[in-house]
Amino acid sequence: MTDSCPIQEPAAATTETGGAAKTEAISSNEKAEEDYHLKPFGDSLWIVDGPDVSFYGFPYPTRMVVASVKHGSWIWSPIPYTKALATAMEAATGGPVQYIVSPNMIHHIFLKPWKDAYPEAVVLAPPGLQDRKKVLPEGLVFSGTLAESPPPESYGDVLDQVVFAGGGLEEVVFFHKASKTAIFCDLIQRFPADNKCYCGGFKGWLMKLDGLVGPQGSTPREWRLLYWIKGGLPQARTARTKVLEEWKPEKLIIAHGECADTNATDIIRQALSWM
Repeated sequence: MTDSCPIQEPAAATTETGGAAKTEAISSNEKAEEDYHLKPFGDSLWIVDGPDVSFYGFPYPTRMVVASVKHGSWIWSPIPYTKALATAMEAATGGPVQYIVSPNMIHHIFLKPWKDAYPEAVVLAPPGLQDRKKVLPEGLVFSGTLAESPPPESYGDVLDQVVFAGGGLEEVVFFHKASKTAIFCDLIQRFPADNKCYCGGFKGWLMKLDGLVGPQGSTPREWRLLYWIKGGLPQARTARTKVLEEWKPEKLIIAHGECADTNATDIIRQALSWM
């Protein structure tokens, strides 16, 4: 991460929350495509930091995960497609993209360029996303919906998954078995307090108030409230138990903020203690 976040003027994208459509500003900055590098995070597991996007005026960093699976790669929360990045991924994983995954109801804006580049790839959505036609790019067709376990004869030998359902976000959390890495999207956010881009000024004050700053970062409070309102806490607690008691992860990857190389189980337990 850097302290400078040059973001283009946002283009309006329509989203739906609670059944009502509204406009949300999502745009990417001008980060050069040569800055998209595969960074090893574990055995046959990589992260790629992408551009910042504007989400209701807040700069948000983006991060993609790449895992090696049979015949190629599995990609999570894609950043913008570039030929150079795709070539590097194929060299690292030994084949083309096989699976393209949107982990929750928000992380879908860069799916279609990857699907266009890899038309044979399986595109998987979290529960409910396929019904939100207004937010999805024209022509994007999903292959299926993510459930409590990987699809049969897919990537289950490499990754496990669980759905934190019941709060509207419907986030699917993954576990990379070889590296013992839990992969969270928006349920855990840990922005570094000394980064002025994300945590400075009035916006930084709001981020801190929302509990998203520092090593004790957690889930946005408005999303916590949705779990209470929608009665989704029992489902979320069941998913949390699987993560903590069955997976017992050692490492943690998150989309927004600082990942962790150690003590992942303790970090997750603290971050999701509100459940």
